[in-house]
Amino acid sequence: MNSRVLHAVTGRLSLRPPQEESLKRLVRATGAAPELLSHDREVGAILCTLKAEFPTLEDFEREFPSLCFALATGVGKTRLMGAFIAYLHLAHGINNFFVLAPNLTIYNKLITDFTPNTPKYVFKGIGEFAINPPRIITGDNYDQSGADITGDIFGGIRVNIFNISKINSEVRGGKEPRIKRMREVLGDSYFNYLANLPDLVLLMDESHRYRAQAGMRAINELKPLIGLELTATPFVESSKGPVPFKNVVMDYPLARAMEDGFVKEPAVVTQRNFKASDHTPEEIEKIKLEDGVRLHETTKVELLTYARENGVKTVKPFMLVIARDTKHAAQLKELIESEQFYEGRYAGKVIQVDSSRTGAEEEEMITRLLAVESVDEPTEIVIHVNMLKEGWDVTNLYTIVPLRAANARTLIEQSIGRGLRLPYGKRTGVAAVDRLNIVAHDKFQEIIDEANRGDSPIRLKQVILEAPSADDKKVSVQVESGAAALLGLAAVAPGADPASVTAKDGSQTAPAVEPVFTTDAEKQAARMVMEVIGKYEVRRDLVPTSSALLTPEVQKKIVAEVAERLKPVQGNLLAEADTSQPALDLAAVVAKTTEVVVQQTIDIPRIVVVPKGEFTTGFHPFQLDVSQLHLQPGEREIVGQMLRTNEQFTLAAEVGLKEQRPEDYIVHALVDFDDIDYFTHADLLYDLAGQMVQHLRSYLSEEETISVLDRDRRLIAREIHAQMMDHFWEEATGYEVQVSRGFTELKPCNYTATAGQTAHHFRETVTETSRIKQMLFGGFSRCLYPLQKFDSDTERRFAIILERDALKWFKPAKGQFQIYYKLGTEQPEYIPDFVAETDSAILMVETKARGDINTQEVQAKAAAALQWCQHASDFTASVGGKPWRYLLVPHDEVNESRRLADFLRFVKA
Repeated sequence: MNSRVLHAVTGRLSLRPPQEESLKRLVRATGAAPELLSHDREVGAILCTLKAEFPTLEDFEREFPSLCFALATGVGKTRLMGAFIAYLHLAHGINNFFVLAPNLTIYNKLITDFTPNTPKYVFKGIGEFAINPPRIITGDNYDQSGADITGDIFGGIRVNIFNISKINSEVRGGKEPRIKRMREVLGDSYFNYLANLPDLVLLMDESHRYRAQAGMRAINELKPLIGLELTATPFVESSKGPVPFKNVVMDYPLARAMEDGFVKEPAVVTQRNFKASDHTPEEIEKIKLEDGVRLHETTKVELLTYARENGVKTVKPFMLVIARDTKHAAQLKELIESEQFYEGRYAGKVIQVDSSRTGAEEEEMITRLLAVESVDEPTEIVIHVNMLKEGWDVTNLYTIVPLRAANARTLIEQSIGRGLRLPYGKRTGVAAVDRLNIVAHDKFQEIIDEANRGDSPIRLKQVILEAPSADDKKVSVQVESGAAALLGLAAVAPGADPASVTAKDGSQTAPAVEPVFTTDAEKQAARMVMEVIGKYEVRRDLVPTSSALLTPEVQKKIVAEVAERLKPVQGNLLAEADTSQPALDLAAVVAKTTEVVVQQTIDIPRIVVVPKGEFTTGFHPFQLDVSQLHLQPGEREIVGQMLRTNEQFTLAAEVGLKEQRPEDYIVHALVDFDDIDYFTHADLLYDLAGQMVQHLRSYLSEEETISVLDRDRRLIAREIHAQMMDHFWEEATGYEVQVSRGFTELKPCNYTATAGQTAHHFRETVTETSRIKQMLFGGFSRCLYPLQKFDSDTERRFAIILERDALKWFKPAKGQFQIYYKLGTEQPEYIPDFVAETDSAILMVETKARGDINTQEVQAKAAAALQWCQHASDFTASVGGKPWRYLLVPHDEVNESRRLADFLRFVKA
């Protein structure tokens, strides 16, 4: 039952691995000590039981059992609280919960996140709460909501959310907090009502903030069944340094969160060859602010381009400036909003957050601060003086400029704690979107050294800025296909007009192409034709290739459908028509539009390979590699440290039943893995377990062997399961290739480019090849896009060859092919470098550094692309089209003296 509820809660709430592991540890605790959830118990005995289960647990540190779950900032502690509540209710019938917040900000945030129909609702997905959601009782409304206990008879959940800082203020001078005072409606205080509940569970958010406070002593009198503490920093500061918590049962530190990709990668930023001694403190401050803004603006464009490419929400980044004091903060605000700072671009876009505001003014300030994630909120720069603490979990902080004197460790710990959360919930693979920048020119080396200390919580990446230049400002450019440009339907991005391409001598080399359609009526009709063509992509019976769009039958159907679509707007078109212009010839517009589309495309079929018949999976038998396994018996706890990650782990005895056969210890641990079915894999499991037992017996006595199997069964099972995954297989009765479209519309390309610069001619020699990724190129006659971007000069030179020898070519946008390759457990999308059509074939081309040709990733991409080309060729053969070929070309083979035909020797077969 409990296992079923565990899996249900984990799946419905989409828990991340560290959240899932935390929930599993709570399940383990309640399983090992069921009396945790009963008032009839001996707390000392429970502690002894759980110390055997969790090696890091030394003491509850409270008068009731309390367990701490230490999860790094950004992993999701609030959702974990929701998972704890859902599990304890569904598995154990617990109905009453008391959630403590350390301050007003987190208090308000928790109330929002526990309220249905809010963006981060913690119970979203729990069907049992959809009809009867938990009742939320707060420190502001318990006089009314708390007094209404009639709902209890229906078994509903009651979640009490209180602010510990308010309780602290109420107990000063030995007074009773308001929650403990008599209420006539209840005949007692609400506090005593809670304390007398048989099933109260206490959850403490950011528990390091109020461990020793007077309010916490009052909370002890609630006598909850169990306390569940959540924090990112499981220690309290003292005059002798940090004192670790003694009740930690789950520790997921920042270093692991970074390694697992749940938070941004922090990077410390400086200028190349920067010497602080060459500048006055005022100059250093100004340089850091200016460089912070440079990074901020670049990041803004990178985020915009990423959102466009991937069809996701746009994220508006902001910059955080840490001031020395309130006076300094006010001066910075005045400077940043002035005309002297980037020509007043940030006037009205700066918030000052500090302790100079109180009461309603402070609440308004915090409200504006919490709205900074909204793309409609104008704030781009936040200035603060040590005010932004726990609970401020925005995801769009990308640049931090510390201007307050502090040592490197303080800068690291306080600065990055506020900016680690990812806007899309996971890493994107785009460095600028996944990175948090800390601008610290004068502290650069100090921070690097601190980050590389053995006790540092992180490993920082390094970013070195070149000196400021006019190329710093970036714009996001969307380039439509050549068909849209020829038809007059493509908008021209600022600074990216393909007609303005200039050669190195300054002469214009690409004369403007007159669009086919010039009147609004023609363009409106042409847009409708493009939309209808998009619908016809899936009509393979009628339009197997793009050229079929030109047949009289299809032309007639398109004309009829476009005419039908134009009816609602036809009145407007007629009303606004220029009487000097001839009437719209719809058939002619359809004919010309389809002709241009066919000329300006290469048919790319949409291919999906699906299994048919029975689909089975399993593991091939294999010889277990036990060369690195030399486990030893012993009663003492063993602490280990990973060589690569420096992560520590412990080995301690498990509490388990004595098995009949030695192999059973391992087999029973193996079947806990979701992908292992005992009845299907029993023979293999006992074979592998037998190999392990035989290995242990080779250097241990029988008694010692049983001791190791009993203590380390799960460790051994994890090792065996990892080896099994290398021998995993899956097969179907057969595989069926499904072609859903014979051709697909060319997707727009999204680029980040330098503002104010015209596109370079593709034949222009690039002297600074390191900057080629920042350039846009044009001047093409055979490319299906007016502008292209190259990742290397090799690609630019190959484009010159294609311009000369191919009929047409282009660089595909993300999502054009939808080819995926297997790389470990991931399946990333493969985007080829080039697609080119010749008289006899269509070529998919990848240019790659010779030294990278045989790497696992390049070969995995090639295998996926080759399979796609084979399926595409089978389809095109059936409709009279050209075969597809895949070329993997070493970079040093590309020079302009070669013909395209010379590269056919690199065709993969």
